[in-house]
Amino acid sequence: MLSMIGLIGGLTLLIVLTLRGMNLFISAPLCAVVVALTSGVPLFVGETNFVSAYMDGFASFVAAWFFMFLLGSLFGKFMEDTGAADAVAEWIINRLGKKHAVAAVVLACAILTYGGVSVFVVAFSVYPMALSLFKDANLPRRFIPAALAFGSVTFTMTSAGSPEIQNWIPIQYLGTSPYAAWEVSLVVAVFMAIFGYWWLSKMIRNAVANGEQFEQRTGDPTLTERALPHPVTGLIPLAVVLAFSFLFHDELKQNALIIALTGGVVALALINYKNFQNVGKAIGDASTGALIAIGNTAAVVGFGSIAKITPAFSDAVALMTSLPGNELVGAAVAVSVIAGLTGSASGGQAIALPVVGPHYLDAGVNPDQLHRIVAISSGALDSLPHNGYVVTTIRAICNETHQAAYWPVAAVTVVVPFVGLALAISLFMWWA
Repeated sequence: MLSMIGLIGGLTLLIVLTLRGMNLFISAPLCAVVVALTSGVPLFVGETNFVSAYMDGFASFVAAWFFMFLLGSLFGKFMEDTGAADAVAEWIINRLGKKHAVAAVVLACAILTYGGVSVFVVAFSVYPMALSLFKDANLPRRFIPAALAFGSVTFTMTSAGSPEIQNWIPIQYLGTSPYAAWEVSLVVAVFMAIFGYWWLSKMIRNAVANGEQFEQRTGDPTLTERALPHPVTGLIPLAVVLAFSFLFHDELKQNALIIALTGGVVALALINYKNFQNVGKAIGDASTGALIAIGNTAAVVGFGSIAKITPAFSDAVALMTSLPGNELVGAAVAVSVIAGLTGSASGGQAIALPVVGPHYLDAGVNPDQLHRIVAISSGALDSLPHNGYVVTTIRAICNETHQAAYWPVAAVTVVVPFVGLALAISLFMWWA
């Protein structure tokens, strides 16, 4: 009982402190200590102790993602420094009109995400363009994280055919394919895209009607009297990233992103070498930004590592995977809750599927349907305030606060996927 109180209390405290803007390097391990102490996990001694478990989670995330964060940050800063991002933004504004600035950001994220580019990298890459688009359209910049997140971690990340790991993890447990239940997935993805975009646009219109507008900040790229390069100079590197991720994904899996981003950075540098304003500063800023971003995310991953070794977490997993009623509803609840506890869609799947998979397959559940429900449900509660992607996008990339930017993010990345999940379950029940 005490372990469960500590787990829920630690998670709640982490969410509250994150919303209040406390530094994650302090709040995440502090809340993890609360979880450890209430679960009888020793702080310093023993084969499994707080320090080793927390740092194993922290270090493993850095080891797995450092090059992606660094290269993604370099790509974004090069786009910014050369003016390529501004050129693409200006071109889109001229073609679509300022009123479609939000659609342009969402579409750019969706294309890259469905092309296999990591959602973290998409945020790094598209942010400079998003900033230019919102500035030209005079829209409140606090909605940029929501636009980036909506295009990256909702209707694209968990859809059939997506090369993102959230659509691939179920394959090894269920014996399915990345195109599992593609008919229902297509309907749900279209619904989520339309509904989410309508809601996001409505929130932005209401904010503008209340007098909010774009606010220039110190450190933003300036456009004063600068001749911009041709927009193709920004589109070609994006195409290189997309093409390389497609070409190498099956063979190299996650490491394909290193090749794709390296190709994008090199292409950007070669095509725009005459347009650099201060390449040394761009590299320095990109390196610092990457370290801050991956550090914030790893701090939260460390909290999840402590949560996973507690008795309460095991009890919660057992409870969620034994819910009575419709099997698809039970699987959706189990994966959603575990993803919320760990702050990770992929983490929620990896923990739940070894138990959920055999249990529901033995009960006669269609594996393709189970695959799609698991994928979609993992992308809902995972986007609570302590989620690594949410923290990185809001704070490290967009330089916003959770108080200002999180609630629009929650609307399009928590509520919208939940509605899409309900639609998917309804369609599967009807289909049966």
